[in-house]
Amino acid sequence: MNIYLLVKTIHIVTATILFGTGLGIAFFMFWGRFDESPPARFYAVRTTVLADTVFTAPAAVLQPMTGAWLIWNGGFRWDEPWLLVAYGLYALAAICWLAVVWIQIRLKQMLSESLTTGEPLSPAYTPLLRVWFFLGWPAFLGLLVIFYLMVAEPA
Repeated sequence: MNIYLLVKTIHIVTATILFGTGLGIAFFMFWGRFDESPPARFYAVRTTVLADTVFTAPAAVLQPMTGAWLIWNGGFRWDEPWLLVAYGLYALAAICWLAVVWIQIRLKQMLSESLTTGEPLSPAYTPLLRVWFFLGWPAFLGLLVIFYLMVAEPA
């Protein structure tokens, strides 16, 4: 068994999970906002938080670990320009993702509170959902560029 190829496969699979789960979550949350039913919105947010916990978080932790291992054992220099760009974009995506997760948890709490008390949804819900939407774009686009850099390994 070639350990390098095994780690590289884990790196590719976790990158795919990050991107695919992120895209799926964004789709699910975005369309969930059009449903006026608080239980439907709660289901969308609750499922999104669960997917981030089960899929995205472990992949986000494994990505830099496997990436560092591949750099170390693949003969790459840590300061290659394409890698420096990838580090920066990954950091940007991670910061946006952490903020998005906090927002998702907050939206879930707001919906839960509204469902439990029967009170109207907090007026902060819609502006917070907008911030969630806009924070997703840098992470999404950053991961697209990282995919390109990983494939092209430009000099």
